[in-house]
Amino acid sequence: MWRSARIGFAALALMSAAAATLAAQETATPVFKAPYRAFTSHEFGGNLSFPSGDVNLAVEGFYGFGHGAYDIGIRGGFEDLEGSGDTRILLGGDFRTRVLKASEQFPFDGALTLGVGLNAGDGPDVLLLPIGLSLGRRFLLEDSKISFVPYVNPVFAPAISGGDSQVDLAFGLGIDIRFSNAVDFRVSGGLGDIEGIALGIAVVR
Repeated sequence: MWRSARIGFAALALMSAAAATLAAQETATPVFKAPYRAFTSHEFGGNLSFPSGDVNLAVEGFYGFGHGAYDIGIRGGFEDLEGSGDTRILLGGDFRTRVLKASEQFPFDGALTLGVGLNAGDGPDVLLLPIGLSLGRRFLLEDSKISFVPYVNPVFAPAISGGDSQVDLAFGLGIDIRFSNAVDFRVSGGLGDIEGIALGIAVVR
């Protein structure tokens, strides 16, 4: 068990060090996905994020529901731009399904993540189509209901703006912490093209 854990943490460190150019998720905020959904049927909540660049903060609400091995989420909110007082509208949707199960040979569970989103308003409008793989592991504290899921979420992210397109290699890091059967706390971040952190809370059912 400890050998698998050491291998897992070493791989996480190497993946973090190897990240060169990074972006965020479907709305261009540093909100990333763990390989597990925290809910059985549905969840709702919000994210407060602090991207780098000319954005002071972003506020988003989200709703997600599960069906079998996959789940689907929608989100919406706004960004407050630094200095100008202008805002940008954020709209997006995402899909996640488990594709890997941890074993002695590979210490992570994994999920395929897909998204589509729009970041629009002051300046060029951007359509994002991230495709990623979330890798992590759930740990349960003994004799408690507390669990936590550290993960990495590298993302291949085509971005289309004004007829032009580019492809970013995104990389997210995060941890989901569940203190009860009803509430899940989330922290995630990205480094590189879009640096920043995001804080989230979800009510799960």
